[in-house]
Amino acid sequence: MMAPTTDSAGNTEDAAAARASLETLRTEIAKAVVGQDPAVTGLVVALLCRGHVLLEGVPGVAKTLLVRALASALELDTKRVQFTPDLMPSDVTGSLVYDTRTAEFSFQPGPVFTNLLLADEINRTPPKTQSSLLEAMEERQVTVDGTPRPLPEPFLVAATQNPVEYEGTYPLPEAQLDRFLLKLTIPLPSREDEIDVLTRHASGFDPRDLHAAGLRPVAGPADLEAARAAVARTTVSAEITAYVVDICRATRQSPSLTLGVSPRGATALLAAARAWAWLTGRDYVTPDDVKALALPALRHRVQLRPEAEMEGVTADSVINSVLAQVPVPR
Repeated sequence: MMAPTTDSAGNTEDAAAARASLETLRTEIAKAVVGQDPAVTGLVVALLCRGHVLLEGVPGVAKTLLVRALASALELDTKRVQFTPDLMPSDVTGSLVYDTRTAEFSFQPGPVFTNLLLADEINRTPPKTQSSLLEAMEERQVTVDGTPRPLPEPFLVAATQNPVEYEGTYPLPEAQLDRFLLKLTIPLPSREDEIDVLTRHASGFDPRDLHAAGLRPVAGPADLEAARAAVARTTVSAEITAYVVDICRATRQSPSLTLGVSPRGATALLAAARAWAWLTGRDYVTPDDVKALALPALRHRVQLRPEAEMEGVTADSVINSVLAQVPVPR
């Protein structure tokens, strides 16, 4: 067997260092956020895949704090936009402002020009403003007055929505939902975790001051770039590719669904499984990696039939049923 070249050895060392840095994220973020390890992992997977995340959970489960803590631990810039019915597209993307000193119009960047954009309660703003994010999410740029303006790198949209209060909301259209790599559900904490949360607050924890909580940067953009390069070198066999395709095609034939997973969804599942495989220390993807990411990668890409919804069927239960039926490659 040939010895690795200097370049490949350097890449291996960089990738190992990046993985070690990203593995410490959970411990670091846990200084501020209690019991949300799966959500932290999902956000890291999205960053490695250059994807975006939809966070669904009731108010008060630390969705905003989670994104702020992740940005702090990765030394990334973050901004938050509270989506409301009167929010305009220019409030997100930016606009041309007349400068009286120069008698010219200059571009004033909006909050979308950041690394981690928290789009809070995205379903509370009308479709016109929701769609202002589509170009940013897909093309990583915004066009104002005919001029495309690139967004910073890395760039991730973490949008939140409330799963129980739909009055006065504008549900995201399927085309926009499909732009999110993952949909992560943020559950209520367990009794032990909730006691931990209250104990921290009673001891003086202030969620607005992460520095005082001891949170410090443990990784950075360079680690993300090295990690992305390593993920791109992670092997995907023909059998795994076919397995992903078979899962997605099976959703299109489910009697409980009016809409199955699109080819974009299959691509998202494979990319997420690849990133997860690398994070767990392997340079190849297994069927278990695909199964581990199937729910967050696919649950927002299917549409239930009304009669199935009335019977209590959920998107998660349909996907789990598909996973149980599709033959697993050996």
